[in-house]
Amino acid sequence: MSNTDDSGTPPEERGPSGPAPRRGAYMEQLQRLGESGLFSPAQWRRRVLFWSGAVLVGLAAVGMASAADALFGVFKSVVAHSRYWPLLITPLTFAVLAWLTQGVLKPTRGSGIPQAMAALEVEDESFRKSLLSLRIAIGKMALTLTALLGGASVGREGPTVHVGAGLLYTLGRRFGFSDAVGAGRFILAGSAAGLAAAFNTPLAGVVFAIEEMSGAFEHRMSGILLTAVIIAGVVSLGILGNYAYFGRFDIMLPLGKAWLAVLATGLVCGLAGGLFARLILPHDTGLRGVVGRLRARQPVVFAACCGLALVLLSLLTHTGLYGTGYEQAKAILAGHSDTVQGFGALKFLGNIASYWAGIPGGIFSPALAVGAGLGNNISALMPGTDPSAVVLLAMAAYLSGVTQAPLTATVISMELTANQQMALPIMAACLLARAVSTLVCRKPVYHALADRLVAGYQQELERHAALERVQAAAAEGRDDPEDEALLARPVPVEDPSALHVMPDEPPPERPAP
Repeated sequence: MSNTDDSGTPPEERGPSGPAPRRGAYMEQLQRLGESGLFSPAQWRRRVLFWSGAVLVGLAAVGMASAADALFGVFKSVVAHSRYWPLLITPLTFAVLAWLTQGVLKPTRGSGIPQAMAALEVEDESFRKSLLSLRIAIGKMALTLTALLGGASVGREGPTVHVGAGLLYTLGRRFGFSDAVGAGRFILAGSAAGLAAAFNTPLAGVVFAIEEMSGAFEHRMSGILLTAVIIAGVVSLGILGNYAYFGRFDIMLPLGKAWLAVLATGLVCGLAGGLFARLILPHDTGLRGVVGRLRARQPVVFAACCGLALVLLSLLTHTGLYGTGYEQAKAILAGHSDTVQGFGALKFLGNIASYWAGIPGGIFSPALAVGAGLGNNISALMPGTDPSAVVLLAMAAYLSGVTQAPLTATVISMELTANQQMALPIMAACLLARAVSTLVCRKPVYHALADRLVAGYQQELERHAALERVQAAAAEGRDDPEDEALLARPVPVEDPSALHVMPDEPPPERPAP
């Protein structure tokens, strides 16, 4: 009589309640689970790092926001005592910042978003480290706060993106994720989390990462991005509470003649935004060439002159042009502003003066303030339309004109005011503004500045390689006219956010024959 059951399993392999599964099958299943993304130890290590980094980015954004408000409050109290104190304080602050950012802190200049974009594009560890090291992130925070303490017309949102990218990139490298692709994911997630936590705009953080930071969005990055943004946003919400940056505005734009405001704001603000972007992009000729040469020749003195120009422009207003412009923009949006009618144009010039100085600071919030001022002017020409609706359209359209990122401008404007009724007119105004802006400035400003950083780095690599070839040729007693000509070419006019990561040495003298 056979000792097997109906399944053919011998007694020694049978369990108490029937056939026992083979040990080999169990091991294969466990191995497959271990290799899957859900249970992979390496993937969980990466996830924990992303989550921890997102918490750090959220804390940094909240800390930076609170410190910025406190320090700018100190400056406002000084101005309240005497509106002429900034004639001394602001130029001196600009000069000190220009001096501090001439050495190793040079990558802290400007907004910080182009630095993150350039680091995402170039998969070279030395280049990325020069832009996103922990020292640069801390320096960016400290110097941006100093700029606000001195009254500079700058924002903190771009620097928060830079800091977020730097923190996550440093954390990833510290724990062994130094491969180029993996490091790029840390940079992208840190940038998105930084913007989301800075403005309390989680959707805008994700859209910004897709539209601006990443040329090709990977499907598997979506979960990482969303998780980083959510965690950074939760940290911000837990500390600051659930708030809209400009408050909640229940406004709408009914179909009909009121939609002429979409056309007006799209055209005017798109043109103004494109002009601003064109003026802050470095160039070797024209007005921008003159500015670049003056800044390169005497950076500290030039920065002080820019600070003085900002103060003189501010003296033409009741509320000043200092800082982000948040209070003026909020007051204009609410319809009870006491600032001058020309606030938008004056803030436009103040933003240019602050950027030309080459000091750390962003352009997001100041751009919204310019848009609010321009919207206030446009609404005066459209008496049958809700002024607040026109102002909101103008803010979004001007930001879209400056950045040429209409989706980001649309989402961020809706989240800043907790308003969804204006979604369609805002999107239409942003798309029109982007189209008009490209007529003045062909390339988006952040992309153009990032490309300049990348081109400068590549040029320095070429110069360094040419220098080595010239040295080798000199040691052999022969000429290398092609490389010597390359080294003899003048370096292009310096821009505020340029950096140098390769040694700049003169070519050696050839020994006499």
